[in-house]
Amino acid sequence: MTSFVLVSGGYTGGWIWREVAARLRERGHDAYPVTLTGMGDRRHLAGRETDLDTHVEDVVQVLDHEQPRDAVVVGHCYGLLPALGAADRRPDRVGRVVYLDTGMPADGDTGFDVMPDPVVRDRLLRRAEELGAGWRLPPPPLADEQLWGSLAGVTPAARERLERLAAPQPLATLTRPLRLTGAAAEMPATGVFCTAHGTSIATLEALVATGDPRYAILTEPRVGFFDLDTGHYPMLSRPGELTDVLIRAAADEGRRLG
Repeated sequence: MTSFVLVSGGYTGGWIWREVAARLRERGHDAYPVTLTGMGDRRHLAGRETDLDTHVEDVVQVLDHEQPRDAVVVGHCYGLLPALGAADRRPDRVGRVVYLDTGMPADGDTGFDVMPDPVVRDRLLRRAEELGAGWRLPPPPLADEQLWGSLAGVTPAARERLERLAAPQPLATLTRPLRLTGAAAEMPATGVFCTAHGTSIATLEALVATGDPRYAILTEPRVGFFDLDTGHYPMLSRPGELTDVLIRAAADEGRRLG
């Protein structure tokens, strides 16, 4: 039995993990979907002061209250930053971090720093200034996949739910730097790529082949990888397949690049 702490990305909340959490529990595991402060059904708690440190503390509190052992902490998109921050603060509670269709933030990085496209960063900042009183990001229209990411495979019913439940995101969650002490630096990790969103294991293999030392970490035995043939929201488009991948990741499966 494994405990999975599921941290959602921008505009969403713990509700987005509903199907995956149910499947994990059906298969004998514990699942703890996290709704970060100011998101989901906690949107009424958002304020100018709600930042990345707030969200790290949200995940820390789940670890402290549920007291799992060797938990698998899953961070989707932006949710990886608070997931990493919490693993760094509670390494005794976490056994693995899963990077679900996201980047590789390091100490001192912000949410904006790990966005690969500067056009996206500029658009988000303008939206916050023009539509969010300078401190929050209203959810974009679902048709704007440049800001949402690929919605490939998401059914009309799931799209309706995503649009209806999406919450504005406090801007400071993307501008506050992530602070890591290195306490979880050697922790086992799994990367899961949603190939319809543009990245795959083959992409990483090409980066490693360049010999750039920045990518050497990807070849370490503690790091494994999976591809999912879907868009950026596999918990909505492929919940069964994502559940299988998370259980396999917990068992230390996954493609090694070394």
